[in-house]
Amino acid sequence: MPVIIPSLLPASETLKKEKIFVINTERAVTQDIRPLEVALVNLMPTKIVTETQILRMLSSSPIQINVDYIHPESYLSKNTSSSHMETFYKTFAQIKDKKYDGLIITGAPVEHLAFEEVTYWEELKKIMDYASNNVYSTLHICWGAQAGLYHYYGIEKEPLNKKQFGVFEHIATSSTNDLLRGFDDTFYVPHSRHTTISKKEVEKIKELEVLAYSNEVGLHLIATKDNRRIFAVGHSEYDRDTLKKEYDRDVSTNKEIAIPKNYFLNDDPKKTPTVRWQAHGNMFFRNWVNIIYQKTPFDINKITKIK
Repeated sequence: MPVIIPSLLPASETLKKEKIFVINTERAVTQDIRPLEVALVNLMPTKIVTETQILRMLSSSPIQINVDYIHPESYLSKNTSSSHMETFYKTFAQIKDKKYDGLIITGAPVEHLAFEEVTYWEELKKIMDYASNNVYSTLHICWGAQAGLYHYYGIEKEPLNKKQFGVFEHIATSSTNDLLRGFDDTFYVPHSRHTTISKKEVEKIKELEVLAYSNEVGLHLIATKDNRRIFAVGHSEYDRDTLKKEYDRDVSTNKEIAIPKNYFLNDDPKKTPTVRWQAHGNMFFRNWVNIIYQKTPFDINKITKIK
């Protein structure tokens, strides 16, 4: 939430220049406040796990948020009970006439497929086009980020020689973007993927800005300059044991898998994983929510098309 201060207080201009959320007293007493409306397009097979991770991050902000859970109508979830889906989830057809302050599109375990080969690709394209007209800010995560960059800007994902798996140091490249408010110069983010996005291809798109990357695993955070489209290639929302569960699953099926980097103490899978990303993860989601809170119209129906 913003700090309320008198407009003539000397600290006011300094804090504004530092991109700290402040509003003057005159605005505060006339400000209308309402809960934010956010939709979660959950493409992960373990939907309850993903719901919990995302909601935990959203709850780091004191702002009230209503969340709608969306699933592709063109694909039947095999790993989540039908009763859970029927009770909590909606289809795109059920929400297409509604506007949202924010929308999150998760990753999905389909990166081995061309986008056009994904069962729900046509439906997801409709959702992304809908977001351009009816959502103030959309956050695309992992495969969802690759899908968004491909759909909006024609940037292809590229295969890797080996899986990027572990927790990696990243460099924050912007000191002014609101998404990175409070970030250290370097911070950690988990990655688990077989494909990547070329930094050179992203930098060709004038409206996109690279906000964070790793010398070891490449891009993590990309956004339009107005933060209405955000692409996070890594997984700031992951729990302590998410990578461990993935590693143990592959080991149990004799699948070739490397020990995740910078994760277990002394690279010993028997040790408890070391968490070094959640503080910045919470900060990132809190910053995103605060951006929406500051920028979205009070009358949600006045959200306009992304230019």
